Amino acid sequence: MYSKIEEWLSNLLEQEIPSETVAFCFNLYEDDGDTWSLELVGTGDFDVDPGNPDWACEEVTDFDTREAPLSWEKEAEWDEILDDVITALKQYLETGIHADVLKAYAGVGVGFVDGDMEILYTKE
Repeated sequence: MYSKIEEWLSNLLEQEIPSETVAFCFNLYEDDGDTWSLELVGTGDFDVDPGNPDWACEEVTDFDTREAPLSWEKEAEWDEILDDVITALKQYLETGIHADVLKAYAGVGVGFVDGDMEILYTKE
């Protein structure tokens, strides 16, 4: 899983990031069957309070991932998929080629679009 996310994310982060971007959110979706999708959104707001995920709705850009998300197949429950993605994104934040780009902003979160947000990184 990590290698797919690493390649996808490294390509995305080579794009110019709009100046209004404050933070990043990774949106997870369950598609038909056992297909899952991930998109990256740059947001104009950020809030570390897990009870206030509305910051992720303040989209500045979707890096064209809404039309072309990272998609994969895996027979699993949603919580296993979320754990897989969290593990891969944490690894990217540690060792990814453009981890510094993500870390230059206020924060990074991930979650299913209709679920809770997990904060993976907060700039201090």
